[in-house]
Amino acid sequence: MRIVSLNAWGGKLHAPLIPYLAEIDADVLCLQEITRTVTVSTDWLVYRDGSHILPQRANLFAEIKAILPTHDAFFAPTARGELFEGETAVMSEFGLATFVRQSHPIIGQAMDFVHGDFSGDGYGAHPRARNAHCLRLFDYRANRPITIAQLHGLRDLAGKGDTPARRGQADALVGLIRRIWREGEPLVVCGDFNVLPDSAMFEALAELGLSDLVTSRGHTDTRTSHYTKEGRYADYMLVTANVNVVAFDVVEQPEVSDHRALLLDMA
Repeated sequence: MRIVSLNAWGGKLHAPLIPYLAEIDADVLCLQEITRTVTVSTDWLVYRDGSHILPQRANLFAEIKAILPTHDAFFAPTARGELFEGETAVMSEFGLATFVRQSHPIIGQAMDFVHGDFSGDGYGAHPRARNAHCLRLFDYRANRPITIAQLHGLRDLAGKGDTPARRGQADALVGLIRRIWREGEPLVVCGDFNVLPDSAMFEALAELGLSDLVTSRGHTDTRTSHYTKEGRYADYMLVTANVNVVAFDVVEQPEVSDHRALLLDMA
């Protein structure tokens, strides 16, 4: 089974992103920063937050769904806020997307907020609401279930250090996973956590028997050349000891976002 996690950056690097997602052959694709704007037919919109201006694909979720016709597709928005077509404001949804190959039936799932709650009339003040999506699948080849959860961790303008809100987020994530995961079964947790490797997030996840593949295998950078700030850790993938890791990579090329994709092959 192949599991891939990626912060898609709203599709800013659309030209390399779409063929990469089509060709990577993921059984489970966990994506963060996905857009859906059902009211427009244009391809591109613009996100504006003060001096931060970022091109966004208007309907990135639909585009990825179209290139993965043999996958079940799930979209979990955190908020609906303004993007812009020229000077015209357009309400657009933003959140997580998960794609699961149809040969792996979904036998349980839960999606909920780990910080804040859904907003239908704006993205809100920082740190903005965040959600997580947890799926329990049946792997026919291994003849057993596996649970996979993904998170887009809250962004704090003060940095990636621990805060009470981040500790609450970690506890909420553990609680969400426990709703679906059966102790003793394989478990994978991934995503753009927006924390540093010494975060209390990892202490909370260790209670589930999870250990991180990024740091434990010597990777020191999960960002691409499109990210120019310091603090190169953001994305993580954790597994329980009964996950048989065949290969794990923090993908350097191609660059399809300001984040690198995390790719896990398991037996």
